[in-house]
Amino acid sequence: MVLVRPENTHQSRLVRLLRDDGPRSRVELGDVLGLSRTTLSAELDRLVERGLVETAGPAASRGGRRSALLRLSGGVRFAGVVVAPDRITVAVTDGELNVLAEVDEPADVRTGPEPVVGRAVELVGKLRAELGISQLTGVGVGLPGPVGVDAGTAVSPPVLPGWQRFGVRDAFAAELGCPTLVDNDANVMALGEQHAGVGRTFDDVLYLKLGTAIGCGLILGGSLYRGSTSSAGDIGHLPLSEDGPACVCGESGCLEAYCGDPGLVRAALTAARTGRSPALTARLAEAGTLTVRDVAGAATAGDPAAQTVVRDAARRLGRVLVGLVSFFNPGIVVIGGTADGLGHILLAEIRAVVYRRSAPLTTGTMPIVLSDLAGRPGVVGAARLASECVFAVD
Repeated sequence: MVLVRPENTHQSRLVRLLRDDGPRSRVELGDVLGLSRTTLSAELDRLVERGLVETAGPAASRGGRRSALLRLSGGVRFAGVVVAPDRITVAVTDGELNVLAEVDEPADVRTGPEPVVGRAVELVGKLRAELGISQLTGVGVGLPGPVGVDAGTAVSPPVLPGWQRFGVRDAFAAELGCPTLVDNDANVMALGEQHAGVGRTFDDVLYLKLGTAIGCGLILGGSLYRGSTSSAGDIGHLPLSEDGPACVCGESGCLEAYCGDPGLVRAALTAARTGRSPALTARLAEAGTLTVRDVAGAATAGDPAAQTVVRDAARRLGRVLVGLVSFFNPGIVVIGGTADGLGHILLAEIRAVVYRRSAPLTTGTMPIVLSDLAGRPGVVGAARLASECVFAVD
């Protein structure tokens, strides 16, 4: 497939609408976009001729002769790649960003960017071979740290040692031969929630990404908000105290040091070693260490000390969210990235803090919910990121 892009604003709006809403008739497209029949027909014919749009069967009758539905071409395929501190997840989607195939596997970002990017490229190639795809339309990549979006590089990423200024975008583009965009993982997850998750009906979405690293993605007025230097939402290193636990950034008392997965494990180890949690003490003796999944298992089983660890973290997250929702006034807060079993314990405590300490006008109609996309908001959002690049007018 030879890569083509919309030639003008009308075409760009048409392909984005077909991406977001699926197949539509010519009449429906004209109604939504407010285009005259002549303009709409000319632009759609041009998109069909250039291989971006194709017919998809008859539309529902509105009286008279039934028109055909139009959809994005079957040749439009995107790849989404999400790099986590300990995993790589890769998916290939169609033009509407439905996941066609997906794979993930353990990885260690501390080995450096070359082997991690190289393996991600191999996984993309594996999925392309399975699906019989010769050419991708675009690739989106999410990284767990600050990203210079214009250059496609990681910028001083605390959890990505050795990645500073490495050309992630250029490496993927060179290997895969298609446009590539790179962004912070919280941003791409926010895009995924807006496209296919509980945030789909909201123009203003705050996505809180938990896990090893903590971040926040902001959708404001229907568009991703990055700030002047692409660092909006980098909340993981907000200082909560001057004498708190050491953080990977080199400071102490950061939100991430308390509430990230390593922080939860650190607090759980203390509970285990002091005997406050028989369940965690037994697990530590058995395995020699603890993981966040051990904390989640003990908490969901009713272990009081483990539940205290989780609730303490949730209260800190809630206090930070009070400031964020008061400042940005989102329509919804979506929380994702938690280990299995932790989400509902965290959610209950976070809701209690935010609703109690925020102004009624700010939170009166604002739901705080867990993501319903399981592990997919990142890869869907990364594909959405790529589509925004490809479907933009040059």
